[in-house]
This record gives sequence, C-alpha cells and structure tokens, in this order.
Amino acid sequence: MQNLLIFLVFKKFVAMKTQSMMWILPITLILGSAIQDSALLKAQTTKTVFSQQSTPPASKPASSQKNKSQPVFRWTKPPVGLSTIPGRPIGMGSRDLCPAVENPLRALVPFQERNLTSQSGKGSISKSSMDVWGLTTNKYPTFWFYLPYTTELADASVEFILQDSEENEVYKNAVSLRAKPGIISVTLPSTARPLEINKNYRWFFKVSCSGEQSVPYHVEGDIQRVELNTSLEKQLAAAQERDKIFIYAENGIWFDALTLLAQLRKDRPNDVSLVSDWRSLLYSVKLDKNYVDAPFID
Repeated sequence: MQNLLIFLVFKKFVAMKTQSMMWILPITLILGSAIQDSALLKAQTTKTVFSQQSTPPASKPASSQKNKSQPVFRWTKPPVGLSTIPGRPIGMGSRDLCPAVENPLRALVPFQERNLTSQSGKGSISKSSMDVWGLTTNKYPTFWFYLPYTTELADASVEFILQDSEENEVYKNAVSLRAKPGIISVTLPSTARPLEINKNYRWFFKVSCSGEQSVPYHVEGDIQRVELNTSLEKQLAAAQERDKIFIYAENGIWFDALTLLAQLRKDRPNDVSLVSDWRSLLYSVKLDKNYVDAPFID
C-alpha cells in the first residue's frame, strides 16, 4: 500500500514537471529567437555604419575657372635668312632735337644679344650685337610700339617702313602722333603686298622731331611669316581665344600672341586675368614695368 502511494505521488510529480516543461520550451525558443534577431540587427547596423564611414564622400566637380599658368614667350630657332644687320628694340641713333622723355621709343618685340668676333691685325675683336626678330602666321601682321612723343611737337613726323630681304620697299606710311604717350599699333593693310611664307622682312619705325631732313630716332627689326603644322592648327582650332595666346607664345610666334592679347585687353579692359597675362608675356621678353603698364592709345 505504501508502495502504491509513493508511485501515485511520483506519477503526479512527473505529470506536473512535463506540463511545466511544455511552457518553458516555447518561452525558451521565443527568447532565443529574440536574442538572435537582436544580434543580427546589431551586426547589420554596424556593417552599414562601417560601410558608410569607409566610403569617401563624392568629390565636388572641379571648377571650370581653373587657374591657368600665364603666357611666357619661348624662343625658337632663329629663322633662316635672319638679317646680319643688328636690330634696335629701343630708340637710338638720332642726332635730332627730340626732347628728353621719361621712357624712350620702344618696339614691343623680343630681342637677343649675339656675340660677334672679327679678325684684325691685332687679333680677334669681340663685340655684341642685338638680334630683334619675331614670327607671325599672318599675311598682314600688326606691329606694336611705345611712342613717347605727342602732338605737342609741331614739326615732328613719324613713319613706318617695311622692306623685303632685298631692301625693296613693301610698305611705307606716315603715323599720326597722339595727344599723350602710350602704346600704338601699325597694321600692314590688305592693299599692301602680303608677307610670303618663310621670307624675311625688315621693319623700321622712325621719329623725326625737327623736320624731315633730320636724322630720325628709330627702332628696327625682322619679321618672318611661318606656316603652322597640322598639330598646331588643330590645337588652335579647338582653343578658346585666351588659350590661343598661350599656344602662340609657347611656340615662339610673337606677333600673333601679342596682337591677340592686345585685342582682348582692348575689348575687356577690366579683365584682371588679361592684365596679368599681358604683364607675364611682356616681362618674358625683358620689357620693364614702365612699358608693360603703359596705356593703349588709339
């Protein structure tokens, strides 16, 4: 009897334990799933944040107004047929009565010193000469000068002369004095004989201050027209106007670089980038500040 009673009590206990386990198991599964989901969510969140932090921010598009280097004239090989007669970038040679001026007559052109050696009975003699020359691609190029003399000189006269390599006159014309000193231009007109490719020409800019019979104060130099190669033609065709100045200057085509830049400066006098370009280009051929900052005189 006692054994029977013990068996019944044990059976009831087992039944109650089993029923409890039936509740515990779902709860355990639910808790486990929640813990697992929480861990997964945390891992995904961590991964997303890491990924966002690891990826650099998209860079801003580069500005279209990039700071360009300024134009600098590059010397090329002297043209074939360059005159052996020295050039003159600064006014000299006058026995005239021209008044003293702060800045003398000046051609806005590049120049190079050349050492010459000659033989004499006492040995060799060395002296320096001045090569004054520039290239152009134009049939009718433009020449630029700083003219210090004004209309106050009642008897003064100015003329521009262009000759070929045989000293035949290609063009000659009087130039008007202006009311104040400054930079002026002389363009070979379409009525004149055009420059031929690869031929050398000599230009003169003369000032007589006291009549036609006086020895003029003058500057002179050479110019040669060249033909662009295919590569340069393509570069220029695709370039903006300001970029063309850089191309001409880099390839030693002085007259085209200077004329284009001067025209842009006249059209946009308040454009500080063009003022900087002008200074850079003229400083690169040894022109000093007084000429570089001189005004254009029409």
